[in-house]
Amino acid sequence: MSTAMLTKMHINGYDVLSVNSGPWKVCTQADRLGSFATREEALAYAAALPTRRARRVRPGNIQ
Repeated sequence: MSTAMLTKMHINGYDVLSVNSGPWKVCTQADRLGSFATREEALAYAAALPTRRARRVRPGNIQ
């Protein structure tokens, strides 16, 4: 049985990752934004996106 090899980087609030030398993906915690053949393409795409900040739940909205 083989194990999966995960390569993961973080840029501008986005995750850039590849599993088992497959395509590079640019993701948020909830969405996959794009898939690319090379790491350089994925990093360039993530760098071109606006800086992402994690959303915070306001205390008044918790029920």
